Amino acid sequence: MSGDTTERIRRHLVGLKMPRALEALQMTLSRIEQGEVSALEAIESLLGEEYTTRESRRIKMALQTARLPTVKTLSGYDFSFQPSLDRNRVLALAELDFVARHQCVHLLGPPGTGKSHLAIALGVEAVRAGKSVYMATLTEMVDSMRRAEREGRLTERVRYLARHSVLIVDEIGYLPVGSGGGNLFFQLVNACYERCAMIMTSNRGFGEWADIFGDSVVAAALLDRLLHHAVVIPIEGNSYRLREHANLLPEHLRNRAPLQSGHAPEVKRGPGRPRKEAAAPTPG
Repeated sequence: MSGDTTERIRRHLVGLKMPRALEALQMTLSRIEQGEVSALEAIESLLGEEYTTRESRRIKMALQTARLPTVKTLSGYDFSFQPSLDRNRVLALAELDFVARHQCVHLLGPPGTGKSHLAIALGVEAVRAGKSVYMATLTEMVDSMRRAEREGRLTERVRYLARHSVLIVDEIGYLPVGSGGGNLFFQLVNACYERCAMIMTSNRGFGEWADIFGDSVVAAALLDRLLHHAVVIPIEGNSYRLREHANLLPEHLRNRAPLQSGHAPEVKRGPGRPRKEAAAPTPG
């Protein structure tokens, strides 16, 4: 290949902003001259180098924008430690059909059972597939909406959160948000309903949402939307983080009761409290 042609290729790569292909050009030309690759294979190699670099950069930026606290994968989840969890069902979620269907995935279980790990891993899969993802704890999400409300930009904030393909709400039930927070969260859920997919993690049963959100009416309205197109994944078992120190835990924490039983226990309801049987299976 003549020097003039090589120089023109270099200029084209610079103009097209393909720095990785430019770096690999000389090596690729050498391989052509030595008969190691054909011209067609060389073109594929150059484009492949550039595409891989751009895709890695895109994924890195998207993961940062998603606010994932760390990068977790499904391959890094120890399914053997949680034998109650249906591995095939979780792996099926990684195909992201729930995103296309705008469904809500609920990951329910005691602390330390890997709910956040699975939520993050599904978020990573969505990012790799080119989907926009945003993750925050329930408290962080509600606090951001409270600030936006005080600044007169609540509608803008809700619209921003709801525009993502997958919205991950972590740690529902760890801290109460009160009725005001519940009303704000309802506005977000209502904006997301049948428009984007959601993933939620919680250590509390749906029957306890009135306590979390401080209002049984708000809780019922939330569940009405979040359980309409829902995938509920209960996780029974002990904390993975405390597995090496299980002997230090009290007996009632060491051997947790199952999330589900054949019949839901009878509960007393206050006025306006949603019926237990209307909700999906709840953690113990």
